[in-house]
Amino acid sequence: MSALWTSAEIAAATGGTASADFDVSGVTFDSREVGGGDLFVAMPGTVHDGHDFLDQAIASGAAGLLVSKPCDHPHVLVDDVARALEALGKAARARSGATIIGVTGSVGKTSTKEALYAALDRWQPGAVHRSVKSYNNHTGVPLSLARLPREAKFAVLEMGMNNKGEIATLTRFVRPHVALITTIAPAHIENLGSEEAIADAKAEIFEGLEPEGIAVIPNDSPHRDRLVRAARRHAERIVTFGTGDADVHALHAVRAERGGSLITAALLDSDITFTISQRGEHWVWNALAVLTAVEAVGGDLALAGLALADLGGLKGRGERHRILLDGGEALVIDESYNANPASMAATLKSFGAEGGIDRRIAVLGPMRELGDHARQLHADLAPAVLDARVEELVLVGDDMRPLEDALGDSIHVTRASDADAAADAVERLLRPGDAVLVKASNSIGLAQVVERLTREDA
Repeated sequence: MSALWTSAEIAAATGGTASADFDVSGVTFDSREVGGGDLFVAMPGTVHDGHDFLDQAIASGAAGLLVSKPCDHPHVLVDDVARALEALGKAARARSGATIIGVTGSVGKTSTKEALYAALDRWQPGAVHRSVKSYNNHTGVPLSLARLPREAKFAVLEMGMNNKGEIATLTRFVRPHVALITTIAPAHIENLGSEEAIADAKAEIFEGLEPEGIAVIPNDSPHRDRLVRAARRHAERIVTFGTGDADVHALHAVRAERGGSLITAALLDSDITFTISQRGEHWVWNALAVLTAVEAVGGDLALAGLALADLGGLKGRGERHRILLDGGEALVIDESYNANPASMAATLKSFGAEGGIDRRIAVLGPMRELGDHARQLHADLAPAVLDARVEELVLVGDDMRPLEDALGDSIHVTRASDADAAADAVERLLRPGDAVLVKASNSIGLAQVVERLTREDA
């Protein structure tokens, strides 16, 4: 396999000057992630400047540096490192012959991206690229593109936003052949003001579609028609997924013996029966979205079904841990990475359907970027909590008071000031046979609760 980039190619793409000849096999802007052969991009920052970590990057094995200040190590010198990374991402996209799938949505975009990657990689092992983590913003997308191997046949790239116009910029970097929207929900409503505005912002993904591009749209969204109208201006073909008259829809979906779901889906050209290992109705829709995209690019649907069956829990997004206690074990479900009203409701519904447990304990923290709607949207979670048959509820932070007030005396609530206090509360409550759900926006830091509980993972 050829080098990801040569120093000459980096210089040509960025308009920079190479100090020496070198090849790189990877790209990163996080000095903690540098591996052998990487290009370390010395990004400026509000807290740290990447130029302060050049020696550390080289010591960790970096083959070269992308810098705006001269240094003694092999490097490419540019005027603006951030713009140079964007240019490198554009150059990677321009040279690539890969089929590109862009993914966005208010809920489930990272999970769907990972599932779609697994489905395509089962069919074309080693030939599929994806954005890692949630690298989906103005720096993450160019980085993900810059990492795109020249031999890749497929790439799955996630795009996120907080404001209008952000996805429009990102999709013109990515230039997808297939643009997929998972769902529309009131995430980032603080900045955008309404779900309609959120739908419009997500629909910007269609603006970057390549000629003969395909738009994949959730049929069950109340904003379906709005998304379809936006897609018509840019897409050669529109495919919907979901229920009812969706182009790709579930004929039936039932709970599988070991959790997850057994699904029979009607695709465009055939029917398929498969299982998914992930629990919850929302994962049925994620799976349908994945199969729609796989069919759109001519992939192997049977292998995609197998990949969905084998897909393990994703860290912070449904990963499951069995922990040993005196006299038995308990289940911890890690949903700590993100939260908005739609994902909270879906996760609680799945939690309520969890079998083989004695008691349900939910650790819930605030949902961010809801603006003036925050109090009401937190209070509106009360029916979902009750329907999930939660016996013990740990609420983290003052922003959860509206939910506590809405629940009244219907459930026992323990209030916690932060993640450490929440972990203390769960450790006092926990007993064999319990299941613990941990969910909040990532900035709340409830991953610490999971880490505390799972230190002695079974």
